[in-house]
Amino acid sequence: MPVYEYLCNHCGPFKDMRPMAECDDPQDCPSCESQSPRVILTAPAFFCMPSDKRLAAATNERSSNAPKTLAEYKASHGPGCGCCSTKKKLSRLVKQTRSGAKSFPTARPWMISH
Repeated sequence: MPVYEYLCNHCGPFKDMRPMAECDDPQDCPSCESQSPRVILTAPAFFCMPSDKRLAAATNERSSNAPKTLAEYKASHGPGCGCCSTKKKLSRLVKQTRSGAKSFPTARPWMISH
């Protein structure tokens, strides 16, 4: 549930957690119990986030309604990047025998592979 700000005429501003369906309804002041309207006194906390989390949130928001074009995708993934390269690289934790069998000698030696 989001936190909304309210302004009591007698006691001043206060915050309360309410369902989004009730966001515009007045809230009782916790001190004097008078009806107080919702106000916006401070900027959303989104701008106080670290830049990497803000960038991740912006990317998530953008990708929900406007995915990258092929040109944008190619510009962000240069030649030879790990996710787009045509060569299959084995992880450094994977060993492959001549017969093609894979083993994981350093990954988790106590686990039994399926």
